[in-house]
Amino acid sequence: MIRTPLRPLARILPARDKGENPDAIERENLARRHADMAARARARAEGRLLVLGLFFFCAFVAVGVRMGVMATSEAVEPLASAPGTVIAAQRGDIVDRRGRILATNFETHSLYAQPPLMVDPEAAAKGLAQIFPDLDAERLVRDFTGKRKFVWIKKKISPEQKQAVHDLGDPGLLFGPREMRLYPNGRLAAHVLGGASFGKEGVNAAEVIGVAGVEKQFDAYLRDPANAGTPLQLSLDLTVQAAAERVLLGGMKLMNAKGATSILMDVHTGEVISVVSLPDFDPNDRPQPPTSGFDPSDSPLFNRAVQGVYELGSTFKIFAVAQALDLGLVSPDTVVDIRGPLRWGKFTIRDFHNYGAELSVTKIIVKSSNIGTARLAQRIGAARQQAFMGAIGMLLPSPFEIVEAQGSQPLTPKKWSELSTMTISYGHGLSVSPMHLAAAYAAIANGGNYVAPTVLKQDGARYGPRVLSARAAAQARAMLREVVTGGTASFGEVKGYQVAGKTGTADKPRPRGGYYKDKVIATFASFFPASNPKYVLVVTLDEPSENSGSEPRRTAGWTAVPVAAEMIGRVAPLLGLRPEIEPASLAGYTLTSN
Repeated sequence: MIRTPLRPLARILPARDKGENPDAIERENLARRHADMAARARARAEGRLLVLGLFFFCAFVAVGVRMGVMATSEAVEPLASAPGTVIAAQRGDIVDRRGRILATNFETHSLYAQPPLMVDPEAAAKGLAQIFPDLDAERLVRDFTGKRKFVWIKKKISPEQKQAVHDLGDPGLLFGPREMRLYPNGRLAAHVLGGASFGKEGVNAAEVIGVAGVEKQFDAYLRDPANAGTPLQLSLDLTVQAAAERVLLGGMKLMNAKGATSILMDVHTGEVISVVSLPDFDPNDRPQPPTSGFDPSDSPLFNRAVQGVYELGSTFKIFAVAQALDLGLVSPDTVVDIRGPLRWGKFTIRDFHNYGAELSVTKIIVKSSNIGTARLAQRIGAARQQAFMGAIGMLLPSPFEIVEAQGSQPLTPKKWSELSTMTISYGHGLSVSPMHLAAAYAAIANGGNYVAPTVLKQDGARYGPRVLSARAAAQARAMLREVVTGGTASFGEVKGYQVAGKTGTADKPRPRGGYYKDKVIATFASFFPASNPKYVLVVTLDEPSENSGSEPRRTAGWTAVPVAAEMIGRVAPLLGLRPEIEPASLAGYTLTSN
């Protein structure tokens, strides 16, 4: 800044020539300088006051807006939701093949507390403990009288519980609307549905997410707003499922089994009409998984139909015979040397009974000869057997559309040797799930086409690649029919429905190697009607023991077969199958012709 001199010579010299006082000029310039300084200070002060005023104005506006928002909204737990996050509360229904509800949403309320608003925290805590016996009154008192501003009490409550809490009359106890997942049929089809839980949560909404079964497998579909009003339709039949569960539960108790599973599958479409795993659970109150150190199969959450990977014994024998027939190595009447025992190195293969020196291929299946099946497997060879097992889906996880099936990886031998080929032919050395077995039997029943099992309703036949010729499949079906009419599954005959199938009794492996001598996995794989197969039924019992005789009987013929027969008799009419009764002769009458 340039300062003007108080006594500029340009004015002083002319003033002296005129006889004027130069001091007046100095005083005038000094006064002007002071006036300019005061003006600048005033402007600077006014600017600062304006900026400060704008700052306070903006601060008061922000505080006022925030107070207005808080006054018109309910409290939200800070850790339960984030600002700006939209919680999708809607979730699609799940229905059976006839449109009946299996899972739906139910409007309910959550219960939370704002301790600063509570009038009598101790009385409220005692009242809540009486309404909800699982709550700890002392802990509630600590929460209500501490520094917390928000306390979750219950994520979902019934209308009756809501009214009881409302009657307590404490203004600090508040309710938030939300939707919960409801399974109106309770335990029915629990392992297929799986269950749901809450994801992102707020006091006014909660996100429902699938945690197991089809709820998790199709979680994206069920949560997609674009599918609103379009339920997920399963292949299950609610009525058939209820009948199958009742029969299997009774059979499991009667046979003193640790667990049981059954699968009913359409041989042409692959639709699973019913799938049961016992013990089960209520998806409305899904239990917690067991802690480490327990056998997974001890948990009711364990799905034996797809997660249970077992050696399924003699049910595999038909695969070896069917492949040998398909390759033209044998015919149903070909005689096979079954003299034993059959030794391979340090291993010995024996039959359950002495069946003589030789049997036809048909009788190998009817009598269930291990040695005869192993002889056929030797003719087939390891490479061709492995390829066939892969073709019928025995070497990969089941494609059944629930998340648990993705982990059902079959246990195959490290080296598919000739010994493995022989043992696998009669169901040892290759462990698969009952769902794998059902799909493989469907290929025999439908004429030789692999059909992938599905939990979704289909519009028609859904054949996969051909794995057997129609001729070999028909010959195999005839053999399996003879197993029921005169073989190891004689208790499986259901009048009018022509059941065909094969039994399998496999020693149960120990967790640390070897096999139990008194524990087995008993399986009956069947289809019906044998003349025109429509459905496959697989029944497996874990550690059964039929104790009506002097000694326990554990074989599938005594345990799994009667249970399967009872189930077929119950469900076949529900499936719309009419019994075919052969006409009987009229006693006391002789037919003559004129």
